Amino acid sequence: MTPSETGLRRTLGVRDAVVVGLGSMVGAGVFSALGPAARAAGSGLLPGLALAALVAYCNAMSSARLAARYPASGGTYVYGRERLGAFWGYLAGWAFVVGKTASCAAMALTVGAYVWPGQAHAVAVAAVVALTAVNYGGIQKSAWLTRVIVAVVLAVLAAVVVVCLASGRADTGRLDIGLSSGAGGVLQAAGLLFFAFAGYARIATLGEEVREPARTIPRAIPLALGIALAVYACVAVAVLGVLGVDRLGHAAAPLADAVRAAGVPGLVPVVRAGAAVAALGSLLALILGVSRTTLAMARDGHLPGALAAVHPRFQVPHRAEPAVGAVVAVLAATADVRGAIGFSSFGVLAYYAVANASAWTLSPAPLSRVVPVLGLLGCAALAFALPAVSVTAGAGVLAVGVAAYGVRRWWADRHGT
Repeated sequence: MTPSETGLRRTLGVRDAVVVGLGSMVGAGVFSALGPAARAAGSGLLPGLALAALVAYCNAMSSARLAARYPASGGTYVYGRERLGAFWGYLAGWAFVVGKTASCAAMALTVGAYVWPGQAHAVAVAAVVALTAVNYGGIQKSAWLTRVIVAVVLAVLAAVVVVCLASGRADTGRLDIGLSSGAGGVLQAAGLLFFAFAGYARIATLGEEVREPARTIPRAIPLALGIALAVYACVAVAVLGVLGVDRLGHAAAPLADAVRAAGVPGLVPVVRAGAAVAALGSLLALILGVSRTTLAMARDGHLPGALAAVHPRFQVPHRAEPAVGAVVAVLAATADVRGAIGFSSFGVLAYYAVANASAWTLSPAPLSRVVPVLGLLGCAALAFALPAVSVTAGAGVLAVGVAAYGVRRWWADRHGT
């Protein structure tokens, strides 16, 4: 293949990279994850959010250092391969592709559930097809649409915060921080809330399409994470102040219930529309990230080589992207994977564990290793604090990936390929 067929075009600056990260993070998670996290943590919800943010910060710093050193598509798949060896890179890529493909389908079904509940599967498939087509047209079109989506979602979230805090029904007494569910509940809540922070990885997986990656990526990742944390903290405080931890823990649509409890039921349809738009933004960025990791794994022979092709005009992985879209569309049409948050979190935490281990090897200086060690320990703690079904399913899928890798290596050794 010629260079134009194997390389992607660098067109994203700091602002675009931050927007892509925000589009991934400020998505459907903030509309849905607060309820399950409140059930798990009780009065420890805010400490759980802080813990999730701390682990995300460590992961973000490790990812930023690695992305500046290895500015190629694939993210931690590339970092693990280069720093730890082919197996660890493969394991990170496998965890990301499988977990995030399920997340894509979950986000698509969220769109369907909010837009047209009676035809959720059909709407989900249509959303996948439409956004795959947008991504196929080039990264700049994807970045432009993401900017629009982020602006809409932030406006809706700002309206929720203002309405709740200005209603007179918010009670600061409901913000009491405690450990009513114990340390285990806080850890589990942090693991669930981590799902809402994980999108900053999309900046690193797009490393081959970022201008001046050594400068842009280390700036964009903490900026996106900081903005997302500020937004989540404001939303959590506002909603918790109106509903209280018990009502929040049993709310199917926490933000919609909060504005209704604040005495502004007319805003509920706006919140529902905002959730649908947020899910679209998450889906758009997820397809981008999964297709780029698929491209990187195909280049190394872990996936069919045909998926490594890059379109000479649009400069996108024009076989990997439709292939990912097709798999997600089938899942969205045939299954209900909206309960995949825990499974996705387990896979993503495994992915970041490899990132932190990779960053640990960058420098022997003890101070340089503090953040990767904290990130690695945090990922392990949150992963195994998730609900047992999530841990079992996640570990099972990783085991399948390990077995597939072993079979491939055995075949290659036996046949000399």
